[in-house]
Amino acid sequence: MNDISGNPEPLRLHIPPHRPQPGGHADFSDLRLPPAGNFAKPATDVPSVETHPLATALIRVLDDDEGKPSRAVGEWDPQLDAETLRRGLRAMMLTRAYDDRMYRAQRIGKTSFYMKCTGEEAIGVAQAMALAPDDMLFATYRQQGLLLARGYPLLDMMCQIYSNAHDPLKGRQLPVLYSSREYSFFSLSGNLGTQLPQAVGWAMASAYKGDRRIAAGWIGEGATAEADFHHALTFAAVYRAPVVLNVVNNQWAISSHQEVAGGEEATFAARAIGFGLACLRVDGNDFLAVYAATRWAAERARANHGATLIELFTYRAGSHSTSDDPTRYRPEDEPATWPLGDPIIRLKRHLIALGEWSDERHAQAEAELADIVRETNRQAEKHGTLAEGPHFSVKTMFEDVYKEMPWHLRRQRQELGV
Repeated sequence: MNDISGNPEPLRLHIPPHRPQPGGHADFSDLRLPPAGNFAKPATDVPSVETHPLATALIRVLDDDEGKPSRAVGEWDPQLDAETLRRGLRAMMLTRAYDDRMYRAQRIGKTSFYMKCTGEEAIGVAQAMALAPDDMLFATYRQQGLLLARGYPLLDMMCQIYSNAHDPLKGRQLPVLYSSREYSFFSLSGNLGTQLPQAVGWAMASAYKGDRRIAAGWIGEGATAEADFHHALTFAAVYRAPVVLNVVNNQWAISSHQEVAGGEEATFAARAIGFGLACLRVDGNDFLAVYAATRWAAERARANHGATLIELFTYRAGSHSTSDDPTRYRPEDEPATWPLGDPIIRLKRHLIALGEWSDERHAQAEAELADIVRETNRQAEKHGTLAEGPHFSVKTMFEDVYKEMPWHLRRQRQELGV
């Protein structure tokens, strides 16, 4: 048979190349970081197509490159007062202190599982502060800062991790899968990708009822390969759902780099273009940029101009979970050499440059928050731990499913003798 293609070369499958192997040194020379304040801020009511150039941008506000004073520059500067900045810094520091304490608790066997958000604290905290307190949140397991910034009781969070007798979820959820109706925080799902269609559906219902609350959802960049992501974008676009859709691109989906999920050829913010949605790509380690982008998207949604897809460009500094060893798939020095730095240190330096903070006050705040977390943990352990109990009674497994318990569940409970 004749070769009608005219190409004698065999076909080749492209496999995204792995970053420097474990044991090597981190290399971020391929990143092109634009200067802070480099991009204009469009009005919230512009047609979505006018935001599409921002899909390949990187919105930055903190001009804190080495050797420069940490200034807020450009049109995206949200002009936050010093007290609000200090509140954001404190919430990020509390999130990290909580993470560290719960990680150690898992390591000594007091709970089964934990997932830290080290390096990503600006996302949960800044976005919680930029949204209304009653906007509904559909998060993943790495946005504990959302709850802490909203003032959710630290004791309740710890007791949920321990699945003890004070656990507000009665031991029915895996540790870190929080839920709180009172704080407008939808039950976390261990199945990745489900958050976005749920957020879109809730937002559609809110609009259908003529409510004023919007929704926000989060997934990691790896989960954009799930069908749920594309279903969510379709419905958000068609019905102009009042929702903010967030892709947290922290570079690693468990052990595969973001390029395997499609980040090699295009940004994740650019996924919005084919759906006709507004989109922003943001420095996820810049508290001010995250706040400004989220506030812009929330105002757009609340004014019935439709959904926005935000890519939060950040870095997972720690392990994926307590079951993971990141040194097996990435260089050990990679977290320390991430070009966009540590979100807590960056906001700290900005406040110091403003004359509204100091190294001494920061050290004092760290010690104070560590004491609060330590004491709250003592209280939580008085209610029990996963390893030692006490736990909720077995009879509670039959409750909270039906308004009135059906006969077959009553009989099963009787057979158990509870």
